[in-house]
Amino acid sequence: MDSEKTLRDMLEAVQKGGLGVEKALQRLRHLPYEDIGTAKIDHHRALRQGIPEVVLASGKKTGEVIAIARAIYKRQKKLFITRATKEIYDKLGLRAARFHPLSGIISAGGEKTKKGSVLVISAGTSDIAVAEEAAETASFLGNSVKTVYDAGVAGIHRLMDNRNLIDSSNVLIVVAGMEGALPSVVGGITDKPVIAVPTSVGYGTSLGGLAALFAMLNSCVPGIAVMNIDNGFGAGCLAHKINKASLRLSEGS
Repeated sequence: MDSEKTLRDMLEAVQKGGLGVEKALQRLRHLPYEDIGTAKIDHHRALRQGIPEVVLASGKKTGEVIAIARAIYKRQKKLFITRATKEIYDKLGLRAARFHPLSGIISAGGEKTKKGSVLVISAGTSDIAVAEEAAETASFLGNSVKTVYDAGVAGIHRLMDNRNLIDSSNVLIVVAGMEGALPSVVGGITDKPVIAVPTSVGYGTSLGGLAALFAMLNSCVPGIAVMNIDNGFGAGCLAHKINKASLRLSEGS
């Protein structure tokens, strides 16, 4: 389907009064994607979901990632790639883009105005890569993000020293490998939403993060949301939605 023709016909109908603005907006939410052969790019995802389409680099050829990324940036002037490499960044050749080596993220054109308060906590230094993916994601979407790293349960005083940040945040992302205990500790000292992210960090019986995942799913603290193993991106997106909802409530009160 020719999405440009569809959009043009719709705009002309609005101009002539044959189609109301609200009905046109509803149709815009479901306009066709852009088919570039190797991928079908959903340019209107942000309109429907509040979060634009993001490129997962792992599992794709470098040329495929670059083609998709360039098509997205051309239309949207925004770009977010996860699990990327310096090679992809160099070959992309986009001056507006930045490469974040800790998280493996390439970003361009994120929201400049940062609102609300998202706090990302990592249990250990080995968990920082996943924590940074969460932090970069939330920041790109327009959230004010702060981080506390290496504050795991083996030295719980490191967490308690940042109690003021915990109390002042709208939502917390807690990233932990090994036994995955930190989200339960954080959830036990705050009434704020906690998003737990298990990581694949750990020795033999951590089973690539399954031990941490099971611990978080079985937490005795009610109301903790649990992401998939190493899914910092998903945590950043959920934190964005919670933070946005919190801001709406505070602005309406």
